[in-house]
Amino acid sequence: MQDKNFVIVGGSHGIGAGIVRRCVERGAKVTVLSRGIGELADLPGVRHVPLDVTQRGPTADELPDSIDALAYCPGSINLGPLRSVTEQTLRDDFELNVVGAVRCMQACLAGLKSGASASVVLFSTVAGQQGLAMHTSVAAAKGAIEGLTRTWAAELAPKVRVNCIAPALTATQLSERLLATDEKRQAMAAMYPLARHGEVDDIAAAAEFLLSDASSWITGQVLGVDGGLSSLRK
Repeated sequence: MQDKNFVIVGGSHGIGAGIVRRCVERGAKVTVLSRGIGELADLPGVRHVPLDVTQRGPTADELPDSIDALAYCPGSINLGPLRSVTEQTLRDDFELNVVGAVRCMQACLAGLKSGASASVVLFSTVAGQQGLAMHTSVAAAKGAIEGLTRTWAAELAPKVRVNCIAPALTATQLSERLLATDEKRQAMAAMYPLARHGEVDDIAAAAEFLLSDASSWITGQVLGVDGGLSSLRK
């Protein structure tokens, strides 16, 4: 990763910030596109560009001329029963997760194609593979992300690889209400074969692998990083 150009969208908090830290530690030149600077305030060597992906994509002058890797990290956790899901919630989740990803991918495409090879990582959810109640809106939006992963991987091969990570519940600012008490944390841990919820670095480590040359023969895949929830039963 030394001296390579990485673009991390939504890299100021949570999983995105974890990816930024790992990439910086390995010598990458990182541009972060996000609404605020968040957890990056104490991290030197990161270029921050203010961007709300629900309003627009990045412009050419906000991006490196050549892009070796792109991670699109924005997400939402809007949970609730089917009867309470509103059209506005569906539109908001789709705008953030899907339309935002398309905007950023289109803006970064020339930079991704400019070198010998490049890698893209998108984010889905365990609810895309494992049917989970109360996940109507997020499962719909992230299901679309899995579709984009495969179609972009097919369209952009062989120069650009596109993969997706599907995490389960991970301890971030976004999920703090679901892990707010010892009782909630214990109840969540009991759902997983590996007996704990995810931590940011569990996901960031997988993203680092997929963004790096170590995964140079992997494309079009959805990688579950979910403590075994999507595939195992105890």
